[in-house]
Amino acid sequence: MPGFFTRLKEGMTKTRESVSGRVDQLVTSHQRLDSDFYEDLTDILIMADVGVKTSGEVVAEMRERAKERRVTDVGEARHLLKAILKKKMNAPRPPLTWPMVMLVVGVNGVGKTTTIGKLALRFKNAQHGVMLAAADTFRAAAGEQLQIWAERAGVPIIRHAEGADPAAVVYDAIASAKANHADLLIIDTAGRLHNKKNLMDELGKITKIVRREYPEADLRSMLVIDATTGQNGLAQAKVFREVAEINGIVLTKLDGTAKGGIAVAIRSELDVPVWYIGVGEGIDDLQSFDAGEFVDAIL
Repeated sequence: MPGFFTRLKEGMTKTRESVSGRVDQLVTSHQRLDSDFYEDLTDILIMADVGVKTSGEVVAEMRERAKERRVTDVGEARHLLKAILKKKMNAPRPPLTWPMVMLVVGVNGVGKTTTIGKLALRFKNAQHGVMLAAADTFRAAAGEQLQIWAERAGVPIIRHAEGADPAAVVYDAIASAKANHADLLIIDTAGRLHNKKNLMDELGKITKIVRREYPEADLRSMLVIDATTGQNGLAQAKVFREVAEINGIVLTKLDGTAKGGIAVAIRSELDVPVWYIGVGEGIDDLQSFDAGEFVDAIL
């Protein structure tokens, strides 16, 4: 089986062609680091969905560093860009502590259920006791889908009938997790962002139950974003932050897009770390995010 960096590099092919290939062309077509060069570089970053704001910040810092070091040689551009992107992307993540409750949120269609299955397998393989809770009770077949992933990962699941109260599912799941001394309870939640008030109330109720019934557990809220949606994904993240505290991002479908720069925009504009990235369809294709390896894979 190929190593993590090899798989990451393969998964980031479209983004690498979009960024690295164009940077190479830019370097060969310019004599020096001048205004035209920086303008063209800004366009390349925006096209990779780094975003207008973040692209401007990256290029402004690059200008500043080049000026401070009196760098005019266009051949140094790649090194400067990589160093700045790594610095922007790098974010310390708090250590994992047990027991933990992971509340997984995200709009329907981003790969939330699939991500939960992959997370379950990942932690189970790391010798942790894992349980799932199917609290997305209003989307048709959501419970069945999660059940299939629970079986694939070989972990137990707590679910009620379709249309049941999500808070009741969470209450029962917490009782079961405590009784079975599970390390990790992963809760699937609704993704009805169009009905923000209901979603806010529901997530608030679930959070309240977790804190009341399981105060010793470390509660983490993870937002799943589909990388192929680019700036729309960033907009979703901003709205979700209004309805729930977000501790980390899971960025899915990076292998299917040339817009992997969205990871940079999310980190920079939301100040929330990317924890995991999906670079394939396989159950073991969810990987811990490493800023250095990510930047190396696209440049």
